[in-house]
Amino acid sequence: MTDTQKTTKMPNSRGAAGTDPELEAAIDRENARERRFKTRDVLLAIATPLVLLVAWEVAADTGVIDGRLFSPPSAIAVRGAEMVTSGELFGHLAATVARLLTGFVIGSILGIIAGMLMGVWRPVRAALEPMFTALYALPKIAILPLLLLIFGLTETPKVLAVVISVFFVVQINTLAGIIQIDSRILEAARAYNATGWKLFRTVLLPAAMPSIMTGLRVSAGMAVIVITAVEFVASNTGLGYLIWNSWQLFQPATMFVGLITVSLVGAIVTGLIILLERALLPWQRSNHHRKKAKSQ
Repeated sequence: MTDTQKTTKMPNSRGAAGTDPELEAAIDRENARERRFKTRDVLLAIATPLVLLVAWEVAADTGVIDGRLFSPPSAIAVRGAEMVTSGELFGHLAATVARLLTGFVIGSILGIIAGMLMGVWRPVRAALEPMFTALYALPKIAILPLLLLIFGLTETPKVLAVVISVFFVVQINTLAGIIQIDSRILEAARAYNATGWKLFRTVLLPAAMPSIMTGLRVSAGMAVIVITAVEFVASNTGLGYLIWNSWQLFQPATMFVGLITVSLVGAIVTGLIILLERALLPWQRSNHHRKKAKSQ
């Protein structure tokens, strides 16, 4: 028997594209499992508030809770429909959203720039970090009287309150994202003449993006809280004003409409940021599924 006949072809454990069939099968199983979990999660997310609303309605109708203070969901829905029809709710909603988005965008941009500069240049970090740490601990709503003193009862202090609250959260997360970059990666990038804008675009920003997106998610909720609180005391429009004014006039149904609308605004803003994160960082979900598949 010749050497050629003695030689047997070893079975190829990888597919045509060079991938491990067992790993691909595990990933497919994990994806199917994730789809089942997502379906269950969606059903629970829908069913839980519905059950609570039904319990609230029954408790108000049977006198377990005082319906004059805790308006039943049916009364809140009726009042909400009246406010939508009259346009009253949209007027307050538009005012709040305009202030929120303006402040959020400005604060995010400034926070990313400051975090990047502090992460890249150590003297800038040494000069600004102690001051930023002290200012971050200051309640943002406490700055409102100073802003009102400087700018008066205009839109500027309301927007600036949001800018300040968003700025520090994004700046801290951006700085953390820059600091955690392996120095060897930076050295390799500079060895390939990646400096200035090229270094920022190809290394710094992609590496810090997960931390930046975390900061944006956290600051979004904080921005909704701050603008609502500001409108309590320094505005005659907006959802915060609607809630506070209806409480003063003892109109609980209107107050609950405002509270529900604020919560929906917060959920929508946070959801949009999560969608943006998935679009900008698609590899995170892929790596997550791949790691889970390998662990099985």
